Amino acid sequence: MTVRTRFAPSPTGYLHIGGARTALFSWAYARKHGGKFILRIEDTDQERSTAESTQAILDGLSWLQIDYDEGPFYQMHRLQRYQDVAEQLLKNNQAYYCYASKEELEEMREKQLAAGLKPRYDGRWRDSNKTPPVDVKPVVRLKNPLSGYVMFNDEIKGHISVANQELDDLVLLRSDGIPTYNFSVVLDDLDMNITHVIRGDDHVNNTPRQINILKALDAPLPKYAHVPMILGSNGERLSKRHGAVSVTQYRDDGYLPQALLNYLARLGWSHGDEEIFSREELIEWFDLSAISRSPAKFNPEKLFWINQQYLKKTDNSQLVNLVTPYLEKHDCQISLGPNLSAVIGLLKERVNTLEELADAAVYFYRRLEPSDELKAQHYTAETLALLTELVDSLKKIEWNKETIHQEIKNIAKNHNVKLPKIAMPLRVMATGEVHTPSIDAVLELLGRDEALMRITACLDKIPR
Repeated sequence: MTVRTRFAPSPTGYLHIGGARTALFSWAYARKHGGKFILRIEDTDQERSTAESTQAILDGLSWLQIDYDEGPFYQMHRLQRYQDVAEQLLKNNQAYYCYASKEELEEMREKQLAAGLKPRYDGRWRDSNKTPPVDVKPVVRLKNPLSGYVMFNDEIKGHISVANQELDDLVLLRSDGIPTYNFSVVLDDLDMNITHVIRGDDHVNNTPRQINILKALDAPLPKYAHVPMILGSNGERLSKRHGAVSVTQYRDDGYLPQALLNYLARLGWSHGDEEIFSREELIEWFDLSAISRSPAKFNPEKLFWINQQYLKKTDNSQLVNLVTPYLEKHDCQISLGPNLSAVIGLLKERVNTLEELADAAVYFYRRLEPSDELKAQHYTAETLALLTELVDSLKKIEWNKETIHQEIKNIAKNHNVKLPKIAMPLRVMATGEVHTPSIDAVLELLGRDEALMRITACLDKIPR
């Protein structure tokens, strides 16, 4: 048997973290077993489905490099298939037309709730001999078994059993001929020979209904694996504040795709104590039995840390291409500044994301004006005397961080002051900031002409 898994998002919004993790687990399982991974777009909700959402899903999967073997398939292209199967079930007396109006269904629901009952369709048209109303377009409902149990072994949650009495006759086709989720997903999985349905555990309650449809069609059952949801760091439902944003937002915020992929894999799944691993290792190690039955908690700090580890490991030349767009947003002209690869090498161990890396590199490519507070603190008569002497000596030395550092030490020794007394105002004048790598390394990369020009321009602003 060839393993066939699928990811089947609805294009009613962006690809979020939970959906991306589900796609990743389905993809990894197929790759582990030499199978096929299929992408299907469940677009039957015509009011909410958009082309923009579809593209956002495709872009998110592409950025994460979750590649699919077949698809994308669209449900709205398969309407005839759903209608044909519904007709077959009607002919076999396994389904029926229901003419109950929205008002009738709402009244039924209110009465059941008032009586303390679970709201469910009461089957009033199941075997009815009433004359259908001429002004109502019917839906098609499945004749769900009235007794017995639906039992299946979930690959993550274990044995699940649901009494058929708990299930009502679900709608297969709406009055406009559009299939419901539970009907279309069953036929899609059947027609596409899906062997393993790996999805979020918000679908657990749908599974018994879907199994009964498959049984009515005398079709084989796939194996089911329902992945627990992702919670925020506070233990509540994941919100935008806690990380529930578009996958492409993480791309725009400067995360590396391999880092986010690594982090998502570790959300509810583990392989020993391994924290950092490659796509190839994920495929080799992945197994459904290692997925936790408990919800995972999204930890932004842990994602930061993992992304930092990947930044450190990534070759500087690769990071040049990735960080350039962020610098261009800051109006930086990279061609007029120092070698970007060398700048990245100096900065990348101090940052967590590409965006932070670009922010830290701006002063190499654009002069930044220090704040009034920094000027008041460092633009002093003492600074003027110390740095004027330093500038004169820096004009004469070989330009590298070792000799720059030695000159700073010499001036400090000559004037009997501590190094920060020189290094801090020097840093402010050269970069406009106080938090930078070692100032000798910064000056080396800026280059003699640019560095001395910046420092001199600042010294000229200090009253003599």
